Amino acid sequence: MSELERRPPFPPFTEETALQKVQAAEDAWNTKDPVKVSMAYTIDTEWRNRTEFLRGRDEVRAFLQRKWEKELNYTLKKELWGFRENRMAVRFEYEWHDHAGQWYRSYGNELWEFDENGLMRKRFASINDLAIQEHELKLVKR
Repeated sequence: MSELERRPPFPPFTEETALQKVQAAEDAWNTKDPVKVSMAYTIDTEWRNRTEFLRGRDEVRAFLQRKWEKELNYTLKKELWGFRENRMAVRFEYEWHDHAGQWYRSYGNELWEFDENGLMRKRFASINDLAIQEHELKLVKR
């Protein structure tokens, strides 16, 4: 297995390594690079994102491409809520605007499961969007 197919830290997680994993995910998603982000997931990863069900890294990559074509100036913050062995619960919020200039803050929770190489095997996300005014931004730098 190549180093590209391994993503330290590896399970079982400690509080320190779980926090590192969450920060690494936040940093990667904030690049808005679908290829880079998708490489943190197993080839056969399973996702539920809102009402979409995805299977495999290729579907994830295509989903992320569509996401960031729609969600402009995307800025994300993640927070660890809990962990055990190879699983984590994470809350997040992110801000973005659409092509019409309407800003949103999206809130959600994710459940993550990792394989022994530190790649995410499962990601289940529940997300809600709140329309906001530009003066209400707290994550996006203006």
